[in-house]
Amino acid sequence: MDTQIKDAPPPSPQPTVAEQKRAARGATRPGDRIFLGLSRGSGILLLVIMAAIAVFLTYRASIAISKDEANFFTAFEWNTQLIPPKFGIAVLAFGTIVSSIIAMALAVPIAVAIALFLTHYAPRRLRGPIAYVIDLLAAVPSIVYGLWGALILVPHMNGLYGWLDDYFGWTGIFSWQQGAPRSMLTVGILLAIMILPIITNVSREVFRQVPQMHEEAALALGATRWEVIRMAVIPFGRSGVISASMLGLGRALGETMAVATVLSPSFDIQASLLDPGGGTFAQNIASKFGEASELGRDALIASGLVLFVITLLVNGAARMIIARRKEYSGANA
Repeated sequence: MDTQIKDAPPPSPQPTVAEQKRAARGATRPGDRIFLGLSRGSGILLLVIMAAIAVFLTYRASIAISKDEANFFTAFEWNTQLIPPKFGIAVLAFGTIVSSIIAMALAVPIAVAIALFLTHYAPRRLRGPIAYVIDLLAAVPSIVYGLWGALILVPHMNGLYGWLDDYFGWTGIFSWQQGAPRSMLTVGILLAIMILPIITNVSREVFRQVPQMHEEAALALGATRWEVIRMAVIPFGRSGVISASMLGLGRALGETMAVATVLSPSFDIQASLLDPGGGTFAQNIASKFGEASELGRDALIASGLVLFVITLLVNGAARMIIARRKEYSGANA
């Protein structure tokens, strides 16, 4: 036996990482090379398109801002017909951010609750119909939501506004002057209804990917169903829920026709969310673009550039949050 051990060939050295990569490249089939080239080219093309959009918006915005006699970021007026013109985005930025925050605060908890109900509580016979209805809501056009909001939602908001004024009017945020309920709160509620299907569908698919072993292990340790969700399901799907929320936030930030149909716009900031007034970037562009002069269109493009930057910042913040929680992603489970 000693002779056999001595005569055994020495173990071959393990290939290095560089050698493994070279071997993988050498073994790549033509179809894989073609797919790699197409996917890489698509990514580069997307970056080029984004850069072109940014350059176009920046160029046209610089023309308008150079002729603006007011402070573009703090002015509370929008009048490009004056000589010299005066316009600013303070009201638009405030309205866009406030309406989106209201929509997210209402939609995200409800969407996550619906997704958890469909994946862990609902009987099998109810999952299909409820999921189908949610998918159908996601396919409804924005203008239909806007018409529904103007004809159905707005007339029925008086009761809610009165209740908020009676019990929370002392805060100033929910004081109501008995005006038409075409305010930021109504817009936020409508946007919440619009983004609810997107967040629900993505969150539901994320929760369905939770490894069954994680849930069975928690149950074996004596956890209740809610404890399984709290300790196994939600930590696993947290990054997916954040991604779903950012998709919904992107639609809320850029929603146009529904907001334009429901909101009573004005270039002032109301202390109360129940008073008519305010505006958003997308609503202002949609309502003024058709009758705007060349300078007016450049001014609207400048406001679009601000919305573009806000969207990029929101997406970047979402990716940073997800990267910090990558230990919960499905790839690392």
